[in-house]
Amino acid sequence: MNESLLKALMRLFAIIVDEQKLGFETAARDVVEVWLQKQFSKEWTEKYLQDFERYLRDSHCDETGEVCSVNKHPQVKDVCEKLVEEVEQEQKVWIMLQLLEFIDETEYTGHDELDLVKTVSKTFNIPKKEFELSRQFLIGDEFSIPFNEHLLLIDNNEEWSHEVVKHIQSEKLRGRIFVLHLESTNTFLMKYFGEYNLFLNGHNIKVDRAYILSYGSVIRSHRIDPIYYSQISSIFIEKKNLSDLQFIAKNIEFKFPGSNNGIHPVSLEMNSGQLVGVMGGSGTGKSTLLNVLNGNLSLRQGNIYINGYDLHSDKEKLEGVIGYVPQDDLLVEELTVYENLYFNAKLCFDGTSDEKIEEIIDKTIEDFDLVEARDLKVGDPINKVLSGGQRKRLNIALELMREPSVLFVDEPTSGLSSMDSEKVMLLLKRQVLKGKLVICNIHQPSSDIFKLLDKLIMMDQGGKVIYFGNPIDAVVYFKTQSHYVKADESECLTCGNVNSEQILRIVEARMMNEYGKQIRKRKRNSDDWYELYKENIEKKNSVHKPGRKKLIPKNFFNIPKRWEQLKIYLSRDFKAKLSNRQYMLITLLEAPLLAIILGYFTKYISGSESHHLDYVFAKNENIPSFIFMAVVVALFLGLIISAEEILHDRRMMKREKFLNLSRLSYLNSKVIILLIISAIQSFLFVILATYILEIKGLTWVYWLILYTASACANLIGLNLSAGLNSVVAVYVSIPFILVPQLLFSGVIVSFNKLHPAITTQKYVPIVGDLMTSRWAYEALVIEQFKNNQFEKQFFPYEKAMSESSFRSSFLIPAMQQSYKSWLKENNDKHYRVFKNELIKLSDVYSFPTELEVSKQVLRDSSVRVQTWLEHVKQAGWKEYKEQSMHRDQVYEEIIDELGDAQKIVEYKNTHHNEAIEQIVTNRREINKLIRYEDEFIQLKDPVFQTPISQNGRAHLFASQKRLGNYLVDTFWFNVTIIWLTSIIFYFSLYFDVLRRFLLLIEILWVTILPEGDIRIRRKRQK
Repeated sequence: MNESLLKALMRLFAIIVDEQKLGFETAARDVVEVWLQKQFSKEWTEKYLQDFERYLRDSHCDETGEVCSVNKHPQVKDVCEKLVEEVEQEQKVWIMLQLLEFIDETEYTGHDELDLVKTVSKTFNIPKKEFELSRQFLIGDEFSIPFNEHLLLIDNNEEWSHEVVKHIQSEKLRGRIFVLHLESTNTFLMKYFGEYNLFLNGHNIKVDRAYILSYGSVIRSHRIDPIYYSQISSIFIEKKNLSDLQFIAKNIEFKFPGSNNGIHPVSLEMNSGQLVGVMGGSGTGKSTLLNVLNGNLSLRQGNIYINGYDLHSDKEKLEGVIGYVPQDDLLVEELTVYENLYFNAKLCFDGTSDEKIEEIIDKTIEDFDLVEARDLKVGDPINKVLSGGQRKRLNIALELMREPSVLFVDEPTSGLSSMDSEKVMLLLKRQVLKGKLVICNIHQPSSDIFKLLDKLIMMDQGGKVIYFGNPIDAVVYFKTQSHYVKADESECLTCGNVNSEQILRIVEARMMNEYGKQIRKRKRNSDDWYELYKENIEKKNSVHKPGRKKLIPKNFFNIPKRWEQLKIYLSRDFKAKLSNRQYMLITLLEAPLLAIILGYFTKYISGSESHHLDYVFAKNENIPSFIFMAVVVALFLGLIISAEEILHDRRMMKREKFLNLSRLSYLNSKVIILLIISAIQSFLFVILATYILEIKGLTWVYWLILYTASACANLIGLNLSAGLNSVVAVYVSIPFILVPQLLFSGVIVSFNKLHPAITTQKYVPIVGDLMTSRWAYEALVIEQFKNNQFEKQFFPYEKAMSESSFRSSFLIPAMQQSYKSWLKENNDKHYRVFKNELIKLSDVYSFPTELEVSKQVLRDSSVRVQTWLEHVKQAGWKEYKEQSMHRDQVYEEIIDELGDAQKIVEYKNTHHNEAIEQIVTNRREINKLIRYEDEFIQLKDPVFQTPISQNGRAHLFASQKRLGNYLVDTFWFNVTIIWLTSIIFYFSLYFDVLRRFLLLIEILWVTILPEGDIRIRRKRQK
């Protein structure tokens, strides 16, 4: 109550007194003094009495001090108009009630005075009907208060009934309590007529005196059962709703996997129109209880019913009935308040017109006091835009805009100021007054917030419920169980405040040692409190399984089809990214800048005969390094832009899972957005890099390979983001992804020179085949060599020449040597090598039919075998010459086309790179073939060598891969392999493989190293 409000009230009192007649001032002063004494100390009473007397003199005297008669209504209107924009509607109603009460107590209720109060109510926009009801209630007595639909009667008459008046039976009450409900502000007025001494919040109730029932009020007497505010308010709420809601938890129990922690067996019953608070110390299982009650956690035993429908087995019937607001923010931080509400509405109200959605959003923004923040970005906790209270209200608004009948709110006041906490709790209380059931965790509530609760669930260590009932009675219960003096005093009799922390202090009270210091042992442990609860509360208020199913409250929750959800997710994610200017700037500039850096510093200037500063593409020895770094950049960019995507939305995904929204649609939206970003980044990188390095004719090839690698990295990053629990863990894991990609790419360390345990001389080792970098690098290098504008005209001939040359120059001489060594030394190793190579050679050149590939025949027919080998060698040279002639013929045709031989040299220098040729032909390798596991392995010209394996395996830089009897170009084969890898990662993302795997490791770890063993070791250390 602020000072301006009180001064206005004193002035209105003075105007009403002046309207009556002179000489009445003393009696009126006494009434005002009594009223002030109930509210304030002696000092403040005197101060406001002086204000009253001054206003009284001013109201009926002119400027000279002479008594005059003027119209008082303009004075009243003037006072009220100054308050219209300053005070809330509840306070305006309070002023009107105080004026009516003042008139009643002065016993002068003429029409003129009541007209003045009517002017007040009209200026304050108080409904005319409520004014009349208030006047009749305040001025009337037990027999003159008119019966109406806004009236509640409390007495001991079990059979009393009336067609419109509500009724509560209080068995031992002698007398009657009347309660009037003013709907516009949800104000409750009470009057008592009877012979017992009743107490309202510890203060004696005077007969025929009106009192305002505040939140948490209790009418008590040692002769009657307490009458709670929640009982009274629920009567009016129930009559408004066609379908009430009953929430029953029957003997529920929950345990975490591999642990004894959870929720101990408990039964609870709650109803619509109740605000239920869950209190307890840290780690007592408050949030766990909420997640058990809302169905997020599966029960070990027991059932939860909503109007008779089982929460787990009848989940489809209860869709949209439950709402859940976690403690953490569930906001898209890059979007505005309006946009958050808009996309939430689109996901919750399928089939609703855009006009209706706009209407819902506007109403929500106004109801939750977010009008000023409508177009503000939410921001993150570091870069704050909204206040803590606004963020919390927006969180609750996202859930409440779909009007769930049961709302669970985890720590609604956590981290908020006392004012914001009260705003949030009043907001929740307003939902209760609409007939909803609200269950929330709350930590150290103030007295005002504590009084807002209709029910209190008190929890203790180990997930044990130790109290369930009225919150005011909780103080009495715990004080009684702990044998406190004056245990029946639940609140301060002077100020009416409830010390909610006293409950926690009683529960966690610790014993003292001989030196008077507290020890860890409690006076009463959680098991003792739990047993007392079972005996004193749960046993006396047994919860029964609902007998029949009742009508579920209507709700308009309707989720869209998966395709529609995908479009909404895409729109939301796209808008969120566009609004994050820093993200967009870095994302779009990163690839071009890296392209410029790589292109500029790898542009080796070798010079030409005419000018030493000319750039000659053919002589640039850094092109292989550039290609490798381009692949690394593609992988790095793909990982970086995706590494936080799902982790960033982890909390929001929990809510969307709670709403049964499609996880597949959400994941697909992320994949599509990231693929688009990677496509743009790859395009910008390739355009700039190829331009700087003057790579001609292969722009599309470079883009497709780098984009494919980046897309695969996107999926890897999304898997990390979905499986790991923190940003730090994600970025620590990235080196474990990139380093193997570098090491096992075949560039930094040759596959032939890896550890013998993992390498093979015949094919790329398995570990290399698992690396995206290997497939991307190989494809680019092969395409740069094979399909550049110059080499692609000669490649088929040079491939045939290389095969013939290798057979004649290296393979057959090596076979002849092995054959001679076997004949001479009779060494089976030489025989096996010769036999294997002979079989492979006979697939190309027909082996004499009269000769059999066996030891005896080969030994006895050495001359014929040697002759055949020599014949094959000569045939190879002949083939070489034929292919060389074809190549020379093409060369001559190009010279004719270009004009002279110098131009073809320039043409070659523009398109063909010598460093790439050196790598794919393996010119630096001295050995052209080696013996490995009973066969010869070709090391010369890997790009011209055709693989033998029919399952796609091959040596590095093979220009083709064999699948069965078909040969596939390396470019398309490698691209397909990378996309298949991406699909595998996509399915692992969908089935959450990484997270499940890590969870399995954690469970195994707990099983191998149980908690009990840790505790024992800790005790030993002490």
